Parts: sequence; C-alpha cells; structure tokens
Amino acid sequence: MKIVQRLYLSDFFRLLVLLSLGLSLIVSLIDLIGRIDEFLPSKPSLGSLILYAAYTIPKFFLYLLPMSMLICSLFTFSQAARRKEITAIKAAGGRMRTLFRPFIIAGVVLSITAFLIGEFIVPDFSTRSARLRNTLEGKGRKSSFFDGALWIKDKNGNPVKIELYVPEKKSAQMVTIFIQGKDFLKSIITAQKAAWNEKTEIWTLEDVIVRDMETGKTEKKEQMDYRQMDSPDVFSSEIRTSDEMGIMELHRYIERLKSSGFHNVKLLVDLNAKVSFPLINAFMTVLGISLSGRARLGGGLFTAGLGLGVSLLYWFGYTFALSIGYAGIIPPFIAAWSVPFIFGALAVYLFVTMPE
Repeated sequence: MKIVQRLYLSDFFRLLVLLSLGLSLIVSLIDLIGRIDEFLPSKPSLGSLILYAAYTIPKFFLYLLPMSMLICSLFTFSQAARRKEITAIKAAGGRMRTLFRPFIIAGVVLSITAFLIGEFIVPDFSTRSARLRNTLEGKGRKSSFFDGALWIKDKNGNPVKIELYVPEKKSAQMVTIFIQGKDFLKSIITAQKAAWNEKTEIWTLEDVIVRDMETGKTEKKEQMDYRQMDSPDVFSSEIRTSDEMGIMELHRYIERLKSSGFHNVKLLVDLNAKVSFPLINAFMTVLGISLSGRARLGGGLFTAGLGLGVSLLYWFGYTFALSIGYAGIIPPFIAAWSVPFIFGALAVYLFVTMPE
C-alpha cells in the first residue's frame, strides 16, 4: 500500500506544481496585458514588465491553489479508477480511506503552506507590485506606508507623519509636520486631527500645537489651515490594502481605527478571510478524493470540467458571502467562514460515507 501511495502522491504533486504555477503565470500575464495601455506612456523596459508580472504570481498562486488541488485529486484517482487500479486495490483487501490518508495529510500541510504564503510572501510581493505599478504609470512616489502610519512630504519638501489615515473619510489622526529651515529643524506642528475640505481644497488641522525650535516657544490653536499638504488623491494609492498586510499588521490597523472611532467592516471581513481561505485547500483535497472514490468520472477533460465547475461554485458563493459581509448585511465572521464551512462539511460527509 505504501508503494502505491507514494506513486499516487508523486503523480498528484507533479500535476499540482504544473497546474498551479502554470495557471498563476498565465493569469499574471493576462493581468499585465490588461494594464499595458496604462504602462506604455512611461516607456517601460521589458525587464520592468516581466518583474511586475513576477510580483503578481504569488497572489494568483494563492487564489488558484484550491482549484488546482481539487482538479489534481480528481484527476489522479479518476485515472486510477479508469485503469482498474482502484478495483485491484479493493480486491487485494485495501481500504480506500487508508489509501487516501496521505492525501488528507498533504491537504492539511498545503493549507498551512498557503496560510504562510498569504502571511509573509503575498503582502511583500503585493507591496512591491503596487509600487512598481505606480512607477510604470508615471506616478512619482511621494509617500510611504508602514504599520498603519503614513509618511509624506508636503509641497515644500517638509516631512509629514500621519499616525492614522482613513481614505474613506479623507481624514487623519495624530499629524506631525516637521518644518525645516536651511540647515536645521525650524518648527514642529502637531495636530490631533486633520480633515480635507473638498470645497476649499485645503487641509484643516484641529487641536494644534506649534513648537518653535529656535525660541522654544509653544503656541496652541483650535484650528489651523495648512495649504502645503497635497490632496489625498496624491498619496492615497500608497495606503496598503488588506492584500498587502499580514494578519497582525491588519489587526493592529483595525484596532487603531477602532480606537479613533472608525469601524471598517470590510477590513474585519478581510481579516477573517485571511484565516478561512487557506483552509479550503484541505477541504478541496478531501472533496476531490471523495468524489473520485464514489464513481468512475470519465476522461481527463470531464474531470477537469468537474473540478472547474465545483471551484467556480465555491468562488461565486465565497465572493457573494464576502460582498454581503462588506455591506454589513451579515457579520464579518459569518461572511468569511460560512462557505468554507459548508464545503468543508460536504467534503467530510462524502469522505465518511464513501463506499469501501
């Protein structure tokens, strides 16, 4: 039995690598082609275009891995059934659940791997991709975003630190502006809040403290207009999306929003999805081997079509649940976990009731 398991595992992983990486590469190239009109005005080099496509591969690999695992598990055992190998194993006293046990373990390991990829690799590559995209689109980098804090430069080149920026509100919390002299720091302006006025196109600072570094004097103001900061549209592209943040960084950002009185439902849904989505890889593996163990599925095209159909059904259900979660119709936890739970329960049921 162990020799047969190793052979099937070898076939499974060989096909999985080819399918998942191949699809990821194709989708990344399609994404590049879709953006090429935006990149051409800046006359990018071939190397930068290839680099942009390479940066997007981990994200697409993570998204396509569940479908690849389902198709590979279906294909591996449907082909074995067509060659009468499953019948021979049963005739020799082999049990299907024993045969499939290494694949379940492999599914769990791959789920953990997908979680680690989503936590450490995808955020870094997504950030690099976003920065390179801005460069290719001819947008100069005027800001940087790290751990929820935004650093920008005003029109005079003075550094500005924004502890918390809320793009939806075009407002900021804990703003510090470092006014530079010729060879020294001239003054520091700190404000508890800052809001962008759409009519006047000016930032209004509230609860302001101005410290003169030359004289040491401090001046307090309730409000103060600051005309030297650019429009939020200039630096809003630097704000990291949930794809560009790991779980802990996203959690800290959400907590900072909460402490400032902002409740972002979308980020809460995305936080739960970062945990629930990798788990579906194990369920897809179990679902694939359970379906293949129940009936003779036919040729490779039929198997691929079945896997694609089930995967699309999952995607439609999952994205729909996330969408209504974003809208606040259902709680974030239910939005991110309901569809994986349904598919997981179905996979476990089919596996437990699979005929020997």
